[in-house]
This record gives sequence, C-alpha cells and structure tokens, in this order.
Amino acid sequence: MKISFQMRIGVALLLLWGCTHLSHAQTKIVVDATKADSVIAPEIYGQFAEHLGGCVYGGLWVGPDSQIPNEQGYRKDVLDALKRLNVPVLRWPGGCFADDYHWRDGIGPRDDRPRTLNIYWGGDETNAFGTHEFLDLCEILGCEAYVAGNVGSGTVEEMREWVEYMTSDSNSTLAQMRRMNGREKPWRVKYFGVGNENWGCGGNMTAEYYSDLYRRYATYVRNFSGNHITKVANGPSGRDVPFMDTLVRNAHKQADAFSMHYYVLPGADWNAKGDALNFPESEWFSVMQQTYQVEDLIKDYIAILDEVDPNRRLDLYVDEWGTWYDQAPDAPSALYQQNTIRDAVSAALFFHIFHEHADRITMGNIAQVVNVLQAMILTRDDRMLLTPTYHVFEMYKIHQGAKHIPLDVNSPAYTCTTANAPPTNPSASFKTDANPDKLWSSQVDAISASASLTADGTINVSLVNASPTESYPVELAFEGLELTKAHGRVLSAQRIDAHNTFDDPEAVQPQVIRNLKTVANTIQITIPPASVSAVTAH
Repeated sequence: MKISFQMRIGVALLLLWGCTHLSHAQTKIVVDATKADSVIAPEIYGQFAEHLGGCVYGGLWVGPDSQIPNEQGYRKDVLDALKRLNVPVLRWPGGCFADDYHWRDGIGPRDDRPRTLNIYWGGDETNAFGTHEFLDLCEILGCEAYVAGNVGSGTVEEMREWVEYMTSDSNSTLAQMRRMNGREKPWRVKYFGVGNENWGCGGNMTAEYYSDLYRRYATYVRNFSGNHITKVANGPSGRDVPFMDTLVRNAHKQADAFSMHYYVLPGADWNAKGDALNFPESEWFSVMQQTYQVEDLIKDYIAILDEVDPNRRLDLYVDEWGTWYDQAPDAPSALYQQNTIRDAVSAALFFHIFHEHADRITMGNIAQVVNVLQAMILTRDDRMLLTPTYHVFEMYKIHQGAKHIPLDVNSPAYTCTTANAPPTNPSASFKTDANPDKLWSSQVDAISASASLTADGTINVSLVNASPTESYPVELAFEGLELTKAHGRVLSAQRIDAHNTFDDPEAVQPQVIRNLKTVANTIQITIPPASVSAVTAH
C-alpha cells in the first residue's frame, strides 16, 4: 500500500504532538514581607450581572411571590453564597444590554413596567429587575454599585437624569419620583461606565468618535448630594492598542478609569471556541496560554496610561474577563456553560496577574455572576450549585485589601507541541497556519504564585499548578516574618474537566492541605496537578 505525503505527515503529527512537563526539582519561592507594595484593591474580585440568559431572572431574581425561597425577590441561596465571597462591586445592566437599556422602563410598580425586547440576547425583557432592585441588591450584599450607562442608543439627557434619580437628595422632580417609587434616601453609586463596548455592540464606533461622545456624556455624569462617581471610559476587547491609545489621549481629562475586556477561548475563532467539557489537553493548554497572555496586553495598556498620566491618577479596569466556550445543545439558557477545574485554574492565574499590576488595576469583573459564561453559581429551578471558580473567589478573598508582595518564581516549564500556531489573543480575529507539515511548540509556567500582607501581619500565598498531569514540590521561604503556624486549602481534581453537577454538587471543592510541612522559617508542600492552593502563614 502506498502511503501519501499527507498520510505520512498525519502519522508524524500523531507521534510528535504532545505536552511535556520539565523539571521536578523543588521550586523555592522567597516571600519577603518587607517588600510589600501596592494594595490589592478588593474590587479586583468584582462581579458582573447582565440581562442575559439566566443571570438575572432565575439566577439573582425570582420575585417575591416565587415558591423558591427568597428575600424581597432575591434568591436566598444565591444571596447567601455571594455574601460568603465578600463581593466588593457588582457591574450592571451589561454588557451589550446596557446600550439598549432605558432606565425609566425599570422603575415604578412592576406590573406596570413595559415589556421590551432584548435585542442582543433574545426573548422578552419584563423589566421586573430595574434600578431599585439592582441598587437594593448592592446594599444587601454590602458591595459598591457599578452602573453601565447607555451611550449607544440613549441620550445625554437620559443618562444625566438617571444619575440624578439615583443619587440626588434634593427636592427635584426626579428625586421626588424616586421617593414615590419607594426609596427615600438616594443610593451610593460609586462607579459609572459611560457606555459599553462602543467599538462593537454599543454602536460600532471608531475610537475617535466614541472618545468625543464620551467627553460629552461624561460632562453630565454629575456628583449630587455628596455622592462621588468614578467615571469609566470603556476601552477595547482584546488586543486593540490603537483604540486604547486614541481613547486615553482624547478622554483622559474627563475620565477616572479606562476599561478593557478579555475573554479566553480554547479554539481558534468565535465560531469554534471549543467545548466546556470533554476537551483534550491541547485545549487545556490553550486556555492556560491565553490566560497568561493577558499580562502582555495589560502592560501595553498601562504603558499608554503611564505616558499620558505620569502622576498615576488613572486606573485600569478589566471589567469583563473569563472563559468562553461553545454553548452545549442542552444548555437551559443563553451562554450557559459548565465550569470545570480548568476554569478555576484560569481564574487564579488572572488574579495573580492582576495582583502584579495592583498599582494600576483596581477593578476586575468576571463574566458573569450566575448561569452565564464563567459563573460563580449555577441554578436549576430551586436547586443551586457552586462552581470551581466560585471556590477560587472564596479561597482568594484573603488577598482583598492586603498589600501585594512581589515574588520571583523559577517555575518548571509546561510545553505543548501542536500542528497549528497557537492563538495569540482570544478577543481578536484569529489566523492560524494550517500548513500540515509545520509543528508549533509553546511553553508556559507550570507554577504561578502570588503573595500578600494583611494589616495584622499575616502573609497569604496562593499557588497555581497549570499542569494537568504533574505535581511539583514547592518551598516557601519567609523573610520579615517569624513563622509560628501555617495552614492552607487546595482545590484540585483527577479529571481535567472535573465539575460540579446538581446530582453531585461537591465533586470539586477545597480540601485542607495535608502535606504542608513547616521547617524553621519555611513551608514545604507538594502542589497537585490542575490545582489552586491558598496558604496562610502567621
């Protein structure tokens, strides 16, 4: 039998493709508390809720008449779970939905509110969850409100009046309208986004046009009755340095922060993102690689801010981030996806990168809080489960408000060889080399670590093992701390797509680290494959 050239190449790829994990020598990480620098803003651990799929309706809100246990219409099980995260900030109402949302549709008696079309995500919008419901939820959770205003289809007047309605304690008609609708005192609204993704679903605008509109709209986002609003200009998704450069240069005087969005896709384009479950190791690797790549983009955007704003007044928000997969055929609602240990490891890597740039990055908002994309929580009727990503947020809340401690990690390499060039940015258009006789080799750090110092002198160290098959010994050597005791938890799994289900909601959950050993002023542990660990040292 004659074997064709294409068949020979295919056989070669089967033989040569694979992932390797180099060096199993102990990795020593020095943790020097005297080098603590920037405060890790609690808002880095923020959440995002959009009127999309089952995020708001059935996720956060079931209504006061629901048979599902609720508190003033909010699902009690979801509320209780979110309170355990110490949620610092919640962004709403979108997302793309924000630029077709008209706030007057969502006030007044719920039975009288108009029914509108959700032009982005399909279906009817009842408007049962509106301004009062959102801001009251923020108060119940004890978190800051981040409102996204409508630039794409709204008016300057509409935006200005919304801010007055929410925050003015005057006797104006708008403030009196709020009182008639049941809220006597104004709310605190700390963050206001002037538009969302206006380069795309928010109006398909050029950077020049949006920055001009931003300056106009932001002029009328006023501070009323002692409420001080942080104004956010919405930057690009993924790698669009020219857009961010133009926006920052044109709008920095009217802005307090600029945002960026970054989604991780294991596949090569938006039409073939990859599956949330039953994926090969090559797609695990792709998610890790693309998560690591966000740091290069963050550095590019921070460089723009540093040039325009050398006094460092402006902040950078990553106010949409997370993993995004193809929707399963049996998904109960739009953009619903299962959440595995892979997503947990990716989330932890994101946080480590945010910590490294805590002097500029002061907010992050994962997409999204319930039932959509990389959600904390999944619900089905009256049942609820916590995802592996939820557990990372809960384990990492120890970093909120602590001072970042820089680390030097000499990590072993995790290398994969594939037949196509790896994607270089998950939120941009991908082009891959389909040449069958070309192999591409890529490498990421298997181990990532981040540390912080709390006000009482406690040091918290978080560790990620991005390798799905190899365990690694690690030694933490502490300086500036007389080590008296230490403890920790680890989140890990035997399968790379391990996840929680309604039939087995605790399949993936944190466990006490059993192999933690203290020797003099060091901690020695072995971190398992596909894991996230959090260690506290006193």
